[in-house]
Amino acid sequence: MTDAEALKRDAAAKALTFVEDGMRLGLGTGSTAKHFVDLLADKVRAGMTVVGVPTSEATRRQAESLGVPLTTLDETPELDLTIDGADEIDPALNLIKGGGGALLREKIVAAASARMIVIADASKQVDALGRFPLPIEVNSFGLGATRRAVERVLERAGCAGPLQIRKMADGHVFVTDGGHMILDAACGRIPDPAALAAQLHAVPGVVEHGLFIGLATFAIIASPGGAEVVGRVGQ
Repeated sequence: MTDAEALKRDAAAKALTFVEDGMRLGLGTGSTAKHFVDLLADKVRAGMTVVGVPTSEATRRQAESLGVPLTTLDETPELDLTIDGADEIDPALNLIKGGGGALLREKIVAAASARMIVIADASKQVDALGRFPLPIEVNSFGLGATRRAVERVLERAGCAGPLQIRKMADGHVFVTDGGHMILDAACGRIPDPAALAAQLHAVPGVVEHGLFIGLATFAIIASPGGAEVVGRVGQ
């Protein structure tokens, strides 16, 4: 295991200490969240009783293969806790998520949870969001018009930069679990993430975006010195 993966696993292990028997959990997507699901499965095999809602088909397959009991938000519309990673975390615990393409389901699950713990290594901490390209999930219908509207929003927000349709390594357009496309916006620095979030939501054709504002309860940040809790645990 590389040093980076070891740090991610440390953060995941710390998050597991906040999971209690009987909890309804949102299970995140991505490399750090994958470690959490692995560790949670160990607890389930040891007798812990939990049920999870996966935020992607990849997480669902992982959890099922490891024997973690699953449910849906239709069956269990209120969750106790979501544990998920992030691509960026600012000092106010606002996030950029969606590097793995699961932002829509991740946000739905986080919003249905009483608390959200973000797990990450220290490289994800930033003074201001925007260094990581902002994922914007869009409907394929009217893509050209939606793209132009998004470009205007970014320009007004003071963070205009190249806007690319996400593609896979083989050159094909990336399609989300919901059947949508993703525009990745190279913002550089986002002056007002909350304002940009609202403006993007107002664009017809934008399904969701990767700005997670006010959803994280606290974060667990792993560095070589150990895993540190950032934010108010008692919220």
